[in-house]
Amino acid sequence: MNRFVSNFTNRLDAKGRVSIPATFRSVLARDGFEGLYVHPALDAPALDAGGNRLLEEIDAFLSSLTPYSDERDQLSTALFGTSEILKVDTEGRVILTESVKAHAGIADSVSFVGLGHKFQIWEPERFRAHLEEARAKVRDLKRSIGAGTPTASRGAAAPSGDGTPGARVR
Repeated sequence: MNRFVSNFTNRLDAKGRVSIPATFRSVLARDGFEGLYVHPALDAPALDAGGNRLLEEIDAFLSSLTPYSDERDQLSTALFGTSEILKVDTEGRVILTESVKAHAGIADSVSFVGLGHKFQIWEPERFRAHLEEARAKVRDLKRSIGAGTPTASRGAAAPSGDGTPGARVR
């Protein structure tokens, strides 16, 4: 499989290292990325993470914007200016820096959450709340589809159409 799927919660060890789930490491290895690309999520108290595939998606999105435009510069700053490339040790562990931990509110454990082409790293309690909110929105979406009601009128999650990697519609 070449997708990040499922979710896993792991504790940080005494040195601040956390093990990336083996299935996620396998996807990264097939992707050919040495290390782990991480940036603060644009719309959540989480970290977006991945390898070459995530970087290619970001590059494609940015290249669709007018060169030297404010939008392109602002997104480049948000996606590349705050990103880090973390070294993965031989046992599949990374050390999360203080800046990324602060953005996500991470203390002693993290939840790795697969999103297909990328994964997110959450503080476990924040992830549980996010998951419940997502499930509620999906239930509303399912009901509106079953009733034949347009999703936009119900406020359900729908593609934003702006192509922003990782963006959620609120």
